[in-house]
Amino acid sequence: MPTADEIFEAIKQDSANAEFTKAGIEPLYHVEPEATILIVSQAPSRSAQLAKTYWRDASGDRLREWMGVTSAEFYDSGRIGVVPLDFYYPGRGKSGDLPPRKGFADQWHQPILQLMPKVKLTLLIGMYAVKYYLPNREKTLTETVRNFEAYQPYFPLVHPSPLNYGWLHKNPWFQQSVLPRLQQQVRNLL
Repeated sequence: MPTADEIFEAIKQDSANAEFTKAGIEPLYHVEPEATILIVSQAPSRSAQLAKTYWRDASGDRLREWMGVTSAEFYDSGRIGVVPLDFYYPGRGKSGDLPPRKGFADQWHQPILQLMPKVKLTLLIGMYAVKYYLPNREKTLTETVRNFEAYQPYFPLVHPSPLNYGWLHKNPWFQQSVLPRLQQQVRNLL
């Protein structure tokens, strides 16, 4: 089994990532050997990539709030791993960030996840992560999130982007029913 450092270097040296490596941009994810919680999302935001720290943006602030953890617990607990579907910011499209590159997670997730054998809860953040890990999900992301208990140990969530304010306003059950369960599970595993 390759080490975390060997995987990191292999990702950087992969020809598909040459443009990023040439620009001095490193893959952004976090392997924590003692992780009990894994966060899977689409890709780092532009600001997170510039800060060279995963979830270091407004979405990360909201995600930590949803999880009921402090910044110190999130980054320093030794219990949270982060593996997006693509480890590089994909760029901007017409209506938001571009999707993660196809095939990237297929190539890199399995060797990375083997380095975190204690994961008991995987948060799937947004539609791309939900589609990738839950092929038998509900018809919509909203219904999948509403029925989160059916997918344990996966926990599907909408993206915590500030752009999702409208969705949160239309779906008050999310804050009333889903977030307390999420926080309880996170607290039990930290």
